[in-house]
Amino acid sequence: MPKKTTQAIEQQESICALATPAGKGALAIVRLSGKDAHAIAKIITHKPLTPRKAHYTNFYDCDDGVIDQGLAIYFQTPASFTGEDVIEFHCHGNPLVADLLLKTLCSLGARLATPGEFSLRAFLNNKIDLTQAEAIADLINSTTEQAVRTATRSMQGAFSRRVEEVLAQLTQVRMHIEAHLDFPDEEIDRQQCEQLASLLRLLSNYLNELLQQAKLGERLQTGATIAIAGKPNVGKSSLLNVMAQSDVAIVTEIPGTTRDPLSADIEIQGIAVRLIDTAGLRDTKDIVEAKGIERAQQALAQADLILWLTDVSSEDSQLAPKDIDATKIIYVHNKIDLHKEIKFNDRENIYISAKNQLGIDELIQHLEQRLSRTNTAHEQADTPFLARSRHVIALQHALDSIRSAQQRLSNSLELELVAEDLRLAQQSLGEITGEFTPDDLLGKIFSEFCIGK
Repeated sequence: MPKKTTQAIEQQESICALATPAGKGALAIVRLSGKDAHAIAKIITHKPLTPRKAHYTNFYDCDDGVIDQGLAIYFQTPASFTGEDVIEFHCHGNPLVADLLLKTLCSLGARLATPGEFSLRAFLNNKIDLTQAEAIADLINSTTEQAVRTATRSMQGAFSRRVEEVLAQLTQVRMHIEAHLDFPDEEIDRQQCEQLASLLRLLSNYLNELLQQAKLGERLQTGATIAIAGKPNVGKSSLLNVMAQSDVAIVTEIPGTTRDPLSADIEIQGIAVRLIDTAGLRDTKDIVEAKGIERAQQALAQADLILWLTDVSSEDSQLAPKDIDATKIIYVHNKIDLHKEIKFNDRENIYISAKNQLGIDELIQHLEQRLSRTNTAHEQADTPFLARSRHVIALQHALDSIRSAQQRLSNSLELELVAEDLRLAQQSLGEITGEFTPDDLLGKIFSEFCIGK
């Protein structure tokens, strides 16, 4: 892993950071990691620390003044999160106490950690791979119970093991190809070619299955976006408030109240869903309203599903504009409390009263079905890992390379090109776990972490 080797040189300084949320609380944890961590900790506590034992002790500043009393826990290298000596100081949760402790650590030779630097060091020291490191951040940021459970599985290596299984199969195929290339005078016979084709076919199928699971994992991680759209004053803001169970949007009888898109986060069938209330679509000379309509159109283009809301008591056309993707649209007819003829829900139309909260349960059930049908959300409950867009892209590149190799193998004279396709596939898979990852990508990934993680 060459990239890890080059960056490991930079791990000379000990680093420290607050590992718990900022603000007042019962406890705060300050984390220290590096080759000098134990030596610094002995100065802070005035005593040597036994690995993996909680020491109740005073914490001293550089002038031997007592900062606080608490617990100090020593995780000795290499049996620590970062692979270095790590000390955790558990102090009282006053921000001033934690700040004094950090200042003392810095005066003794440590420095404040950058975002994600503890996890970066764990990655560089081969304690975790890149997918596990990303899963730590995903676990912290998960907004649904299912996402938490799936992120935990990824953090424990579920995704990494699947990628390693593909890499092992790929290595076997490459060994066969490279063996033939080492002996160019011996032509590959039909039986050998069929064996290699069979191996590539199995590899392609396995990789495609992994890709589909990664797409599910990506959707579980990113969630879905559902936009509420329609003409002015049909009840879009009221529907947002009912579904969010909160007064997110201002509701008035004045058309065009909503200018900027408003959003609320809810959960449907274990999936994080962002609801977006958009400006009413109509022709207008109002410059501000026109800008809001433009933003609404952008939101509709990016949404996974669109609730096109109509007023059943209105004689206006109920159809959505033709420039909106019809495959995304669910027609929701509002204000049935004002209309004598109450229709029944069907596959294409849902009838509700946002004001009286009639038909909302049926709407939610319909959304569950649509999410399941369009995004196989029902399968996400069994998704073994979370994934990110970069994982999906890398898996797709690897699969494309494998399929290219399959085509080339039909002509045994192109074995060199087959070998190159397989090398590219292996490189794409290596980017997922971090074996072949550019330094700038590492910097971007770990910069998204919390400080102290």
